[in-house]
Amino acid sequence: MFSDVSRSDLPLGMTDVERSVLQEQLIDMILYVLHAHPELHYYQGFHDVAVTLLLTVGLRLGTAMLQTLSTHHLRDFMDPTMERTRSVLSYLMPLIQSECPALHDFLLRSEVGCIFALSWLITWYGHVLSDFHQVLRLYDFFLASHPLMPVYCAAQMVLMREREVLQCDCDMASVHQLLSRIPSNFPYETLISRTHSFFQRRPPSQLERQTSLQRLKSISAASFRSLQISSAQQRPDSVLRQQVAPPSDVLPARSPNTLVKLAVWGISASLGAAALAVTQTALEWGPDLLLGLF
Repeated sequence: MFSDVSRSDLPLGMTDVERSVLQEQLIDMILYVLHAHPELHYYQGFHDVAVTLLLTVGLRLGTAMLQTLSTHHLRDFMDPTMERTRSVLSYLMPLIQSECPALHDFLLRSEVGCIFALSWLITWYGHVLSDFHQVLRLYDFFLASHPLMPVYCAAQMVLMREREVLQCDCDMASVHQLLSRIPSNFPYETLISRTHSFFQRRPPSQLERQTSLQRLKSISAASFRSLQISSAQQRPDSVLRQQVAPPSDVLPARSPNTLVKLAVWGISASLGAAALAVTQTALEWGPDLLLGLF
């Protein structure tokens, strides 16, 4: 981990002191998350996610976001083994096949596998893109999406380069080299739009039924619904609605205790009225009779 942090991509033009401070903060972020969740295991590339958050929102908020991502979106990558990571990667080829069987067959013949996309997924493309603004745009997209969205993004990226791939030599080295180098002028807004539509057309549940692949259950996907509910309750608009909610026009149902109290008060009032009536009559009949009553 310390070696990864020392190699982290920090902004150019920073002084040695500034770089040292950021690296110490980065280590603090990572160690805080790992200490708070002993079941999580550091993986090479986790620091890329951490440094992106640190540079964007600062230490305090970045640490909170990193902790949430570690227990939800990135959880499958933080097992002691890579079994769940391989399971997530196994979605890639079926996704490509569902849209372009010819491209899928070409990739199978080349025996390129899915390893070219590994760093894309585990760093949310932060390790492979040189433009920080493009990285942030993808982070925005992934933060608001299903945990498997980065896999759909990887498949869509390959599909958008179909012509390039099919013109390449059909061998592992050539195809891997081509796919590993993402063009600097890649249309990311188009990628995001198409990936979102792709996910709606081919949701994970449908893909699993069609391919009949045996995969380990994704912890990230399983916990996503609870994260959505929790996040929705903390959205600014939801909080404001709760704070300024108009009073209800319908009176709440009275509890049994309240009804009992009302009955006692009613009886007491009746007795009081009767006593006043007797007193008034006695006064009319004479003071001596009133004294006799008491």
